[in-house]
Amino acid sequence: MKIMVAIKRVVDYAVKIRVKPDKSGVETSNVKMSMNPFCEIGLEEALRIKESGLASEVIAVSMGPSQCVDTLRTGLAMGADRAIHVESSAILYPLSVAKLLKALVDVEKPGLLILGKQAIDDDCNQTGQMVAGLLNWPQGTFASKVYEPVVLDKQREVATVEREVDGGLETLCLDLPAVITTDLRLNQPRYATLPNIMKAKSKVIKKFTPQELNVDIKSDLEVVQVTEPPKRKAGVIVSSVDDLIDKLKNEAHVI
Repeated sequence: MKIMVAIKRVVDYAVKIRVKPDKSGVETSNVKMSMNPFCEIGLEEALRIKESGLASEVIAVSMGPSQCVDTLRTGLAMGADRAIHVESSAILYPLSVAKLLKALVDVEKPGLLILGKQAIDDDCNQTGQMVAGLLNWPQGTFASKVYEPVVLDKQREVATVEREVDGGLETLCLDLPAVITTDLRLNQPRYATLPNIMKAKSKVIKKFTPQELNVDIKSDLEVVQVTEPPKRKAGVIVSSVDDLIDKLKNEAHVI
């Protein structure tokens, strides 16, 4: 069984985000970029499944400008067998990414497609659900546990996934092929070792364009404006409980 993992290049989680002066988006020039943390978790889970003997190959996939190759090299250094880069200079929104993933699934025929539940740059949390709908595959979203690491019934070919819901924990049994999106508590991603980083430089990265995959990239969204959140006001020390109640009632209007 092949496992395909979608990974995204985003602004590093430790970087302080700055909005562009024209408020058209977030500043990405001369900013450290890295793999989306949820995608790292998805790739780690795929590698664990392969190491348990339940998968034959892990394929990392990324979409975007040429710099995405660096992110794919990181995925290869972590242990992915090969990588696919869909090069596009256009802004890719979730529906476009889902269509491109569907086209790649048609080419590669994986038994499992794993994605991070969301990217930390746009927080859309849409791509996994959309691609599952386009493929008409079952989906296990926000997976917090994938059993053993995957329980596969050779007769039915199923994957068992545990996910957190408002009422507690929900366990799903998915017929393969299926889509899984990963939550933060699923695992702790490994670090790429220096020997694997060197080996990754010689691993194959196959290139596609949206046109070669017969996917028309068009946006049905328009970003009107991006602004920074308002700065928090300084706290106030009150002298008595009566003053606190007065401020909560007459200034904060919460009681």
